[in-house]
Amino acid sequence: MSARTHSRPLPATTRGVDIRLPWWALALPTLAFVALFVLMLNPTDAQAASGDPVIAHFLERVRDLVTR
Repeated sequence: MSARTHSRPLPATTRGVDIRLPWWALALPTLAFVALFVLMLNPTDAQAASGDPVIAHFLERVRDLVTR
């Protein structure tokens, strides 16, 4: 009894998938991250930081350690 031979599949295209993001898809999350990071480094500019000075002092110490 003979077995059937399988033919080779057609070669895949080398073009690949072309997915393009608009410029704002990367710019807006980056801008939001930078804005939040700046507020975290300078908590006196943030509106909500006036409630608990312990957190503000802790973040100032972290900022001092990072900038050294």
